Amino acid sequence: MKMIEAIIQPEQLDSVKQELYKENVGKMTVFQVKGCGQQMGYSESYRGVTHQINLLPKVCIRIGVNDDFVDKTVKAIIKGAKTGNIGDGKIFVLPLEQCYRIRTDEEGDAAIG
Repeated sequence: MKMIEAIIQPEQLDSVKQELYKENVGKMTVFQVKGCGQQMGYSESYRGVTHQINLLPKVCIRIGVNDDFVDKTVKAIIKGAKTGNIGDGKIFVLPLEQCYRIRTDEEGDAAIG
């Protein structure tokens, strides 16, 4: 089992979801985050005062998958999120020790679904 965490541009979320649904990956957690990478933010001037905006809005998607779904999930995220520009995001694949489904008491691969 693996935990896939992807940090993408907010405007690419719908495209990523569509690509994931095509691969029968429909269970995910999505939340808004802020961060900076290679972009390092930008400067904005308001009423003569310059403000440094170095934490940019992003979206984080977390998906727990069985091992046989890792490659197709990662490829779907890349297909939906890739624009070719700096700031497209990152994908992290982490080991997932255990998973439990609360409703049915299932464990492991069966709990992920």
